[in-house]
Amino acid sequence: MITPDFELSQDPDFLTVIIRVPYARVSELDLFFEGEDFKFYAKPYFLRLTLPGRVVEDGREKASYDTDKGVFTIQLPKESPGQYFEGLDMLTSLLAPKKSRTAKPLVEEIGVPAEEEEEEEEEFDWEIEQTLYKEAAEGPVPLQCYYGFGNLRSGVFQRLQDELSDVIDVKDPDQTPTDERKMKRLEAEAAKFDPDHYLADFFEDEAIQHILKYKPWWVDAHKKMMALQGESQNHGSHTLVIFSDEEREQLRKFTNKSYLLDKRSRHLVYLGLIDILLAYCYEIRVNEGDKNVESSWNVRKLSATLCWLECFTSIHDVLVSFGRRVVCYPLYRHFGLVTRAFNDTVMILQLGRAAVLKCLLDIHRIFRESDPAYILNDLFITDYCIWIQKIKSKKLAALSESLQKTTLAKSHLGFELEELEAAAVLVLEEESKLTAAGMVSRQQLPSSESETSDSEESSSTSSSETEGSDSNERESSTAEDGKINPLQGMLQEERTAPLIDCNGLRQGTNALTFEASDEKSKASLQSTSVPGKLIEELEKQMHTAMRLSEQPEGLASASGFALREQEENHVSEPVRFSKVTTGKGDFLEVPSKTNPLLFLCSTNEDED
Repeated sequence: MITPDFELSQDPDFLTVIIRVPYARVSELDLFFEGEDFKFYAKPYFLRLTLPGRVVEDGREKASYDTDKGVFTIQLPKESPGQYFEGLDMLTSLLAPKKSRTAKPLVEEIGVPAEEEEEEEEEFDWEIEQTLYKEAAEGPVPLQCYYGFGNLRSGVFQRLQDELSDVIDVKDPDQTPTDERKMKRLEAEAAKFDPDHYLADFFEDEAIQHILKYKPWWVDAHKKMMALQGESQNHGSHTLVIFSDEEREQLRKFTNKSYLLDKRSRHLVYLGLIDILLAYCYEIRVNEGDKNVESSWNVRKLSATLCWLECFTSIHDVLVSFGRRVVCYPLYRHFGLVTRAFNDTVMILQLGRAAVLKCLLDIHRIFRESDPAYILNDLFITDYCIWIQKIKSKKLAALSESLQKTTLAKSHLGFELEELEAAAVLVLEEESKLTAAGMVSRQQLPSSESETSDSEESSSTSSSETEGSDSNERESSTAEDGKINPLQGMLQEERTAPLIDCNGLRQGTNALTFEASDEKSKASLQSTSVPGKLIEELEKQMHTAMRLSEQPEGLASASGFALREQEENHVSEPVRFSKVTTGKGDFLEVPSKTNPLLFLCSTNEDED
């Protein structure tokens, strides 16, 4: 038999059942309903439902069949008109046969009469295979730890260790107690936390602010619910949450189960549900509802329930664990995403079972399409999808209220985020002050440079006038005795020093200024006569120096750097200069130290 696609809806007087049975043999249709039982048969389809309320056959029932679409529409009168049937969208629970729920063991030994026991003894197989008795080896009994939905699983990882090593972070979970898992999780998170990554997302949060503005589907559904809350007390969440055809198909594929959970196990299941929903809300928000290859990793990595098989004891512990993992693992590590996921989870729980079930079905699909993570469906998500359909809406309302009252601050995460942010803000303030001071100094620099250039221009003009008179004196003195007065070297030093200093070439080099101890340079100047061509060339160099002094500071420093490079390679320059200027062989000797006059001439040659 094939279970058909179906859906249920209601109004104050009728319960409507829509059944899709394409290519069915309608001539063999059979329909039965009474109380909470509903049965439908049209070969090869069979549907049996346990209704959440009672219906009655009183002549008002109606049925129609659309031959083109192959759809039956059946209207069943309610036994109590105006009664609201809850859970009409919980398809898996509707498929379950009605039976009493007790805490009795699922397997029970029933006593048999003594006569039957004697007959069984006669039929005992005496040829059964026998083995020698072996005493149990002495030593500690291997520790068996439980995990999964309601801590109902154990021994899974012993068989699938290779498969699950990429899915969960805890090593050897079958031998790792709950407390040890938590301790190792905290150590791993502390080692993974990166302050630089967190601060980068804290200050450069343009993308994160865009993500925070995204509105998932439950935001609009929650607004509609709040608007309808004052109008009607019996508003169903199924009118706000709509399941797709794929989701309804998945609900029909689930095998119905009953879960016998004690009080502690139920507490763990509710807290694990919050943890899983928080991780799912983060994933939906950062990817804006789209799925990618990282979706499975995001959900399972941010949920300690899935990744570390954590067993929480309070809602606050759940929020702290989720907050720590958000600032340690994913791409976007911002505390604003933690608070937004917290608010989203509250909305989903307030919307009721249908909204929670829709989220769980989406998680189930994400894990089903991921190769290593599909095992988490068997451990957690499938059981959550079946279990959530059977709990009362009041339970989820109380859970959402408790979650809403719980607070989470950055100081609770244990990473000193507030201190880290405060220190980073101080550093930025200091940098901004230094930047502002640099801008002010750069604004004041052009005016000071203009004043300096004016003073340099006047001083250079006066020095050039003085140079003309000195040159005349130098020619006369040369004509008389053929030697340069030693005072002329000192005077030339006073004239050239300001020009060189204005161009930034005086400091840090002995080759750019005349020193009194530079006896070789003075001797070379005194032992040679100064012809007119050399004086004219020197005058040109003076004007060139004046033009260089009027350049901005940046260009002056650049030229100073170029002159220093020429100074290092200046050994070959004097020889070339003597040949060009005199044309009569070697006019100037190559000194052991660089001659400033030769240096200036070589600079002019490069410029020409």
